[in-house]
Amino acid sequence: MPRHPETGDFATHMGRIGAALDRFLVFDHPDAMATMDVWRPALDRPLPQTGIGATAVIDEFIDVVMTGGMRLSDPRFWAFITSGPATVPTVVAAASQITGPQRYTVTAFNQLEELSLEWLAELCGLDPGMRGVYSSGGSVANLLGLGAARQWAYEAEGIDPAADGLSGPPMAVYASTETHHTVQRAAGVLGIGRRSVRSVPIDDRQRMIPEALAAMLEHDRAAGVRPMAVVATAGTTNTGAIDPLREIGEIAGRHGAWFHVDGAYGLVGSLDERAAPHYDGLELADSAIVDPHKWLGAPAGIGATFVRDRSLLHRAFTQEPAAYLEGSFVEDIQISFDSMGSIPYADFGVELTSPSRGVVVWSILRELGVEGVRQRIVEDNDRARRVAELADAHPRLESLTRPMLSVACVRYVPPEGVDGDDLNRRLLRRLVRETGYLASSTLVDGTFVVRPCFINVRTVDDDIDGFVVAIAEIGDDLVARV
Repeated sequence: MPRHPETGDFATHMGRIGAALDRFLVFDHPDAMATMDVWRPALDRPLPQTGIGATAVIDEFIDVVMTGGMRLSDPRFWAFITSGPATVPTVVAAASQITGPQRYTVTAFNQLEELSLEWLAELCGLDPGMRGVYSSGGSVANLLGLGAARQWAYEAEGIDPAADGLSGPPMAVYASTETHHTVQRAAGVLGIGRRSVRSVPIDDRQRMIPEALAAMLEHDRAAGVRPMAVVATAGTTNTGAIDPLREIGEIAGRHGAWFHVDGAYGLVGSLDERAAPHYDGLELADSAIVDPHKWLGAPAGIGATFVRDRSLLHRAFTQEPAAYLEGSFVEDIQISFDSMGSIPYADFGVELTSPSRGVVVWSILRELGVEGVRQRIVEDNDRARRVAELADAHPRLESLTRPMLSVACVRYVPPEGVDGDDLNRRLLRRLVRETGYLASSTLVDGTFVVRPCFINVRTVDDDIDGFVVAIAEIGDDLVARV
């Protein structure tokens, strides 16, 4: 039987790509922004009328595209709340595109979809009754959690919002001023409205103030507004702060509001026993999210939403029956399977076609185990604390937060008469251009700070002290030039 040209050659092509990736991870090549005049014109071509073939495409990918790639996996890249993925989940994700590309039918991949969700919930310390669904990341994960909250809140008013549209009393969502903006976007997409998200003040550790939340709920109740959901954050993007979960959850319960915990970045932080007390009250959550593509080192595009009652997700997001799939069912959502023999995840969210994400999470937890993940979390938290301690011990630096997790917020203290925000902005630009340390910035109580976030699986401790030294030296040079 003749061999189709697309039958294989994975060993050849993947071998070449693997070798190129190993070279890329040495990071002795220029940054993509410095070589734009090379890769941009090389890629800026008209639509090919005749193909160049597999080998030539791989050549071009390695020689042009990869050399213009991002430094997200660089051990000194600490700017984002996502990082370059680890090796094992990357390899597994690539292979699963061929061997398990869909999350339906009875396969080993789809057994791992549910099993890995159970493992992930246990890893994060969620209530054993919580059930989950994967999506593309925190944006959609928050949308799904708040979609369940919307369904629950409107059903309490005798309304099915997903089937019949929104009516009844006005609804509101409550979140701190530090909450991720995907909460506002979810409220907009769900028809609640971005302006219906109430911003609750924060304390001096950037955490929601429970008393302020209670006052806002009471005020809205008196005005005829129905509290739909309260969103607490377990690890804010800006500073890694963890809201007081128990107090917030109890207040939400007293006021009849759904309690949602956004732990996209920090939900796994409870594995560090020093941070674990901050997660007290997590068991009160009606829904929670976590992104394996953040601290667990999975490739981008993997978030998880957990809810107490997965049938709410089904009623909120089902696409209704389809003749060719028979994709809905009426039995117990927790244990039933659709006509293709798999749990109907497509009816629990907004994606029909979706990759098998569970196998990637499975590979991480099988490789590292709980203790391996715990070690990673503790080491990263140690790095943030080390930066804060070194800054506070330095005569011209300071830390503006006490790290709860793996985010540090430091700055060069300006001399009298010098604009500190402007000084530290210029400092950060030079830090990135001149040293290879790639941190980002944020505002703490309105003050500009340099913000490294340590979730990079390739970071080594030797870089931490050098980072602080570089900040001090650049700051000294900038001040000397004033």
